[in-house]
Amino acid sequence: MFHQILVAVDGSKISDKALETAIGEARVWKATVHAIYVVETGLFSSLPMDNTWEIMYSMLEKEGNKSLSAAREKAEKEGVKIEAAIRQGHAGNEIVRAAKETDADLVVVGSHGKSEVDRLLLGSVSSFVVSNCPTNVLVVRP
Repeated sequence: MFHQILVAVDGSKISDKALETAIGEARVWKATVHAIYVVETGLFSSLPMDNTWEIMYSMLEKEGNKSLSAAREKAEKEGVKIEAAIRQGHAGNEIVRAAKETDADLVVVGSHGKSEVDRLLLGSVSSFVVSNCPTNVLVVRP
């Protein structure tokens, strides 16, 4: 039985599928969904702290708000309670941290991010979460 379900969203088709899966499980178990979007700040570590960094961060934050707004809309349409948050840092670390903070019984992630390039550059977030998360992890495939 699940009471708190964490789902990571990033605006990709696979994260939409992960969100649908999380909402479906939440309906069955009458659980709360915690949706998070992580602005991957590690991408900017080699850039100077100037307007470029701020512009890129702002764009990603805007994308995150859009993704979380869509997640709220989908969950509310299904009658599922949802809480949403933007975080910054390494996606895998932030998902694991959020799982602990929300006492998640289940974490739902997509099998890969927005592109295969992300996977090559950042490593597999889903693999990191599976290896490091203290709770059940459901990896959704396309």
